[in-house]
Amino acid sequence: MRGMTVTSGHVVLKKDAQNLIGISIGGGAPLCPCLYVVQVFDNTPAAKEGSLAAGDEIVGVNGQSVKGRTKVEVARMIQSIKAEVTINYNKLHADPKQGKSLDIVLKKVKHRVVENMNTNTADALGLSRAILCNDGLLKKLEEMERTATMYSGLIIQTRRLLKAIFDLSQSHKAFGEVFCDIGVREPQPAASEAFSQFGEAHRNMEKFAIKMLKTVKPMISDLNTFLHKAVPDTRLTVRKYLDAKFEYLSYCLKVKEMDDEEYSYAALQEPLYRVETGNYEYRLILRCRQEARSRFAKMRSDVLVKMELLDQKHVQDIVFQLQKFVTAMAKYHTDCHDVMKGAVVFPIEVDLSRGTFTYESANNFNDGGDDEEEEDDDEEMIGQHHPGAQGGVLTGDLLGD
Repeated sequence: MRGMTVTSGHVVLKKDAQNLIGISIGGGAPLCPCLYVVQVFDNTPAAKEGSLAAGDEIVGVNGQSVKGRTKVEVARMIQSIKAEVTINYNKLHADPKQGKSLDIVLKKVKHRVVENMNTNTADALGLSRAILCNDGLLKKLEEMERTATMYSGLIIQTRRLLKAIFDLSQSHKAFGEVFCDIGVREPQPAASEAFSQFGEAHRNMEKFAIKMLKTVKPMISDLNTFLHKAVPDTRLTVRKYLDAKFEYLSYCLKVKEMDDEEYSYAALQEPLYRVETGNYEYRLILRCRQEARSRFAKMRSDVLVKMELLDQKHVQDIVFQLQKFVTAMAKYHTDCHDVMKGAVVFPIEVDLSRGTFTYESANNFNDGGDDEEEEDDDEEMIGQHHPGAQGGVLTGDLLGD
């Protein structure tokens, strides 16, 4: 049927401690002319040996034909043989794509819809919720999405903070340039040194900020790698896993429907054509279900590993990045505090008559000088200042305190 062929063979299976080989049997008298493997169970002698697969016909046990027997009789034959048993079979060769009918595709769509429904909604719409609907991996995916959202917010806030610190550093730079320029022009040595020292402190604060930005900037790159590479890759793997899961569930549902159809015909004691002719269509679906289950199990294992690695990376990276960030910020603030603490320049004494913007020469401070100023010059030269004179010594705080 549908181009399916069979080839004969036999396999010797060593029984396990429970006297089992790990297969379930279907078909047989009185309704079906052949007996076949319904399922090969995991981690059993049959599964480990690998020759038998769902849909294969069983034609003999230890060379004894099973034609005309029931599945219960064949199971007892196998159980009666100790240690090891020889199974004669006809291998079913079929393309699994033949079993992927429109019905299977529609069932996959249904499972996708039902997956996101709660039980009450599904019941109200008359949709049965299949097994594995409440998948723990989907909850892990939701946790990953929340982590990704947190990373996104962390990146945005870090960028804003770094931008603010950069703007502050430019203010420090400009502040430092102004005071260093004043220090260069100031004729009085003490005031000049004070202004220059204060300006240089602000220049150093700008350098500390740039150094901190260079230290923290890679943090954004690392967070972006997690957010835009690791998370999307895991999300794609989860989508593939879900597709494999929905396909497996669809074949499970199809097998159940065909079983129900067979039971209903048997109850009515009416013949079912596909059963009477060897049940090849059913055996094809069994084979498709087995292969879909294998893909599903592999994908689930891959997703679990990826999710676990991603979770570990998240925990380790976030701790490392935050420690790096806090350390850089702490060093920046400590350096700025130390440099300002060392720049104790107040009060600054400035002779306003020889200020930065009013003097032209060391001996001439006013272009419109008269005889009274000449007398004052003699007094200024010896450092004597009359109360209220224009050339008085003023003590000024840079911050206006």
